[in-house]
Amino acid sequence: MKKCLLDAGHGAWTAGKRSPDGVLREGVYAREIARRVAAEFEERCIPYALITPENSDTGLNTRVYRANTLHKQHRDGTILLSLHSDACAGEGWHDARGMSVRVGLNASQNSKTLARCLYSAWEERGMKVRKWNGDVSPWWPQNLAICRDTKMPAVLVEMFFHDNRQDVAWALSSEGKSAIVNALVSGICKFLNV
Repeated sequence: MKKCLLDAGHGAWTAGKRSPDGVLREGVYAREIARRVAAEFEERCIPYALITPENSDTGLNTRVYRANTLHKQHRDGTILLSLHSDACAGEGWHDARGMSVRVGLNASQNSKTLARCLYSAWEERGMKVRKWNGDVSPWWPQNLAICRDTKMPAVLVEMFFHDNRQDVAWALSSEGKSAIVNALVSGICKFLNV
């Protein structure tokens, strides 16, 4: 079975990666979600690895290197899930809400299928989702190193907006955390067919 590599994007204290009131820090939150997803994988006997176990901001080159090294070592292959929260340009609170899934501009069909599985898992649960290009595609193509330079199906998930009051309140609640984890695990299990 493929090993799922979990990348908790930014460091715990990376500048600017937080809610306007400082209550939610993207890197801290992403690491909590990664640990919860990992616990679910353990229960389901799904192989996984945390490629950003430290709290510091791990550079993109290091994260890509770690992912590609693990991919070479795991004979059944790997998939990569990079966890983030989104934000609008500018200071303060904004109205944009919801989850989106990003793939590299060079995304393989497997990356797009993984993105579709994750998007569907969120949509099936009635969670707020954002499509790209006028609701045409469930994934957003972007020139992202973590997706572009890794050698396996890879997606970056923006779980919510950390500069939207409603999204932050929901994401910090027990219900929100459980919903995010359940949707991520469900989408990955659907992709893995387990």
